[in-house]
Amino acid sequence: MSSKWLQAFTLAFAAFLAACSPIKVLNALTPSSTFTKTSSVAYGDDPRQKLDIYRPANASPNAPVVVFFYGGSWNSGSKDDYGFVGEALASRGIVVVIADYRLYPQVRYPLFLQDGAQAVAWTYQHSAEYGGDPRKLYVMGHSSGAYNAAMLALDARWLNEANLSPSMLKGWIGLAGPYDFLPIENPDVKPVFFFPHSPPDSQPINHVSAGAPPSLLIASSSDTLVNPTRNTGGLANALRAAGVPVEEFYFGKTNHQTLVAAISKPLRWLAPVLDRVVDFIQATDSADSGARQSPTT
Repeated sequence: MSSKWLQAFTLAFAAFLAACSPIKVLNALTPSSTFTKTSSVAYGDDPRQKLDIYRPANASPNAPVVVFFYGGSWNSGSKDDYGFVGEALASRGIVVVIADYRLYPQVRYPLFLQDGAQAVAWTYQHSAEYGGDPRKLYVMGHSSGAYNAAMLALDARWLNEANLSPSMLKGWIGLAGPYDFLPIENPDVKPVFFFPHSPPDSQPINHVSAGAPPSLLIASSSDTLVNPTRNTGGLANALRAAGVPVEEFYFGKTNHQTLVAAISKPLRWLAPVLDRVVDFIQATDSADSGARQSPTT
């Protein structure tokens, strides 16, 4: 296929996605031969406290593990919609856990963070049963899910409640996350954080410290929902000032929604999001291995 035909096809496909249910289309086009899936494992007592595990079909021993949290303004979303994320990372040899969590109006801040911490604790305790190495554990999210990942990685309260610590994370990955968003402007989000009395401790940027795990922050430079300069750029600067290793990328062909969709096989032409995530995981794993070996070499 010529480059002009390929470009025309991909633009038409993107328009098709915009006109129908994008997530259903992406999942329908997602390969199923790269993983085995274990569905709806309970990590708590509530019906929303369930997770799916994607085990790579050809996993190496002691594979890295990613716990992924989806977005939806803390009032919508389902793990069943993000099979394309599980497949993409599993196809690169990563064990993936995609967790549901309680949403507004059932709960408000910070109870969904407690759910996230419980999901991470379950993963830490059980990932070896699925070929993963709990010593290579990452949290990752998109949009409000990136906020959840950031808070688990930066604010020790939540993992401490689950008898863990952010120090046991190898790193965390945020896609188009809101990390510094007070005062709240989005009407869907205001009641989640008790607007106008939103607590300052709800903001990830207020929890940056020198002990934070290595970070990968990715955003769309044309994001009109979550300001990338204030949120991704501001948090990256704060992490660097604290001496935390951080990588920061912006992609122009994406928007807030298609940034995560670019992980899927049909839309990887939009931006190398999957490659950057995998590179980050491989680099942090190699750096840590080198640090462990250095005293004896």
